[in-house]
Amino acid sequence: MTATDPIFIFLITGEPSGDALGGPLIAALRQRTDGQLRIAGIGGERMQEQGLESLIPLDDLAIMGVAEVLPRAPVIFRRVRETIAAIRALRPDAVVTIDSSGFSWRVAHGLRRRGERLPLIHYVAPMVWAWRAGRARRMARWYDHLMTLLPFEPPYFERVGLSCRFVGHPVLESGADRGHGHRFRTAHGLTADELLITVLPGSRAGEIRRLLPIFGAALTLLHGAIGAFRVVVPTVATVAATVVGAVAVWPGNPIVVQQPGEKYDAFAASRAALSASGSVALELALARLPMVVGYRLNPLTEVVLSRVLKVRQVNLVNLLLGRPLVAELLGRDCSPSRLAASLAELISDEPVRAAHRNGYSEAIRRLDGDGASPSLRAADQILEFVAARRCGGSRSTAWRNER
Repeated sequence: MTATDPIFIFLITGEPSGDALGGPLIAALRQRTDGQLRIAGIGGERMQEQGLESLIPLDDLAIMGVAEVLPRAPVIFRRVRETIAAIRALRPDAVVTIDSSGFSWRVAHGLRRRGERLPLIHYVAPMVWAWRAGRARRMARWYDHLMTLLPFEPPYFERVGLSCRFVGHPVLESGADRGHGHRFRTAHGLTADELLITVLPGSRAGEIRRLLPIFGAALTLLHGAIGAFRVVVPTVATVAATVVGAVAVWPGNPIVVQQPGEKYDAFAASRAALSASGSVALELALARLPMVVGYRLNPLTEVVLSRVLKVRQVNLVNLLLGRPLVAELLGRDCSPSRLAASLAELISDEPVRAAHRNGYSEAIRRLDGDGASPSLRAADQILEFVAARRCGGSRSTAWRNER
């Protein structure tokens, strides 16, 4: 390897939310290197749009929850071994893991146990402020650097010796605030006065199987309470067939869309949203679309989390604000009747809608860094490690602390 060789980055994500970050990150790396970039790794639609040929199908890995992971453990461990072998054979300049800590950390740990000194960088901090604080110390044993999306996260990791910097949340560059409502209505034959509701049941197979029936029942109750409306359901390719089949019996003659641009147009055309918990809450906040959040896990996973969670709120908007603005109906509270009642209030109560929009603007301001693109800031930090390694002064130190 010489200083003139193209930069070679191996990127890994195990779920669609990480893929949504990985696509813009690859584009930013290409921009910063003037196109002198090689990539390999694991990703989904967004990363593949940027030229990644994924070594593993993303739906092998997009699993969440204790009870959900256990039956898939043999497949996951096999994929970990395959990924480690690929990295050791390809010898990239750095490995960047994105979110999905269950899979990514096994790869990082396996590389360090085999004596690999490649720079390991993780993008998206685990929620150590919410549960399992010991994960910060584990990360510090394997990783060289962590890039966080939320401004309050770095101190949790710096105090255990892990290099860590806030880069800003890529939702700011998603385009969620630039949707075109009239375009969406025209494309789908909706009149200007038809009430439209966006429903986002998630992107993982397990979560949509649990949430689709609950969300559908909530919409049925809502239809009885407020009358006719239309529904739009943004989804991703990995679960689109399941979503299309399930929503066919919902009220509102649902429209299913897959492209991010069409999703944001739907946000702009909608009156309210019913959403699974996750980073999509920030997209909705950026679009200033009033939301209700509901989520269910496998009952065993819910019992485990109820005993270890250190925070009452998990919605990112509420966490950024430090107050419960968004209705967050989790576990047993995620019932059709409660979801329908919360949606009806958001649709009809103008003071409540105004309070949501004002709160969303405040939350988004807290995410902004110095005004630069979050993906470009993340790319700069990755390239800093690569440059140091190529110049002979490796920034990779985590391997020395491996136990």
